Amino acid sequence: MANTIIMDHPLIRHKIDYIRRKDVGAKDFRTIVGEIASLMCYEATRDLPLRDVEIETPICKMTAKELSGKKLAIVPILRAGLGMVDGMLNMIPAAKVGHIGLYRDPQTLEPVEYYCKLPPDCEERQVFVVDPMLATGGSSCAALKMLKDKGVKNIRFMCILAAPVGVKKMTEEHPDVDLYIGALDEKLNDHAYIVPGLGDAGDRIFGTK
Repeated sequence: MANTIIMDHPLIRHKIDYIRRKDVGAKDFRTIVGEIASLMCYEATRDLPLRDVEIETPICKMTAKELSGKKLAIVPILRAGLGMVDGMLNMIPAAKVGHIGLYRDPQTLEPVEYYCKLPPDCEERQVFVVDPMLATGGSSCAALKMLKDKGVKNIRFMCILAAPVGVKKMTEEHPDVDLYIGALDEKLNDHAYIVPGLGDAGDRIFGTK
């Protein structure tokens, strides 16, 4: 059974609650989303394996540690997930980046894939799927299914805000995927926005309406 980790770091909480303010402009919002992603990446990579390697410091030789084993990939869900990529690359600059695009069919309300481009060896990588908001869980669950259908086995999901209904859907449909959540909010409103939330993350990152 996968884990659901809700961040309790004071810096993460401070930055999330700062960008909730409706008067925070796109530039500051975008910058701080990247900072939050970096801090969350630090937590989400805590258990990456290390290996011994011999190095020489200016003083002497020693046995040092470096990352071992799985290569990493970051896969944002378009478009809001793009806002988290640079912050993660600051922490894991060697990671490859893929992209998944989904839209909701107005008749069926089901997620529909319109774009998917992944690193060619993605099935061999530890993949971090990122999206600032986990609301109903529909798009996120669809994105994870797309990855699994393409052979990806090692997936972690990161979001800045989540609603309980989205967390429930994710854990039921993808019980093998660890969830890393910046803050768990109260509920969804009638328009499927997270409450208290921060509005539309994509619009606020890119300055659109």
